[in-house]
Amino acid sequence: METRTALYPGTFDPLTNGHLDIIGRAVKLVDRLIIGVAINAAKQPLFSLDERVEMLQSQVADLAGDTIVEVRPFEGLLMHFAEQVGAQSIVRGLRAVSDFEYEFQMVAMNQQLNDDIETVFLMADPRHQAISSRLVKEIASLGGEISAFVPPAIERRLKERLA
Repeated sequence: METRTALYPGTFDPLTNGHLDIIGRAVKLVDRLIIGVAINAAKQPLFSLDERVEMLQSQVADLAGDTIVEVRPFEGLLMHFAEQVGAQSIVRGLRAVSDFEYEFQMVAMNQQLNDDIETVFLMADPRHQAISSRLVKEIASLGGEISAFVPPAIERRLKERLA
């Protein structure tokens, strides 16, 4: 039987509880989950690529269960990376209608590139629907409380970086 492999891509700058929720549910659906950490200089990440990979590795170990979970950086076209890692599906989290509009366009383009790789959407848990990495960074930079949005280790690192 073929190993069911999915790719969950993102910038993860920083990793949030919403990301962890999607990862925790995605591992229940596949045998192998690749978490692709995007190299995207245009987004001007607060944390380096190595830091983001390390933060993910430290936080996802307990979520894997029987699923093989790998955290890997990637640059370039998502579909090329999906093909490289042998993914049959791409996992995406949806928080709001605005996410759907963007993701809908991405699915259409990705299907043009490779219609053998399906995109699977997981709805954000209602507790995490408002969380975005951008907003978490903004709240933290203004001295706001972020403990409900990120794991404690990520909160510490974010506060240290912004200090």
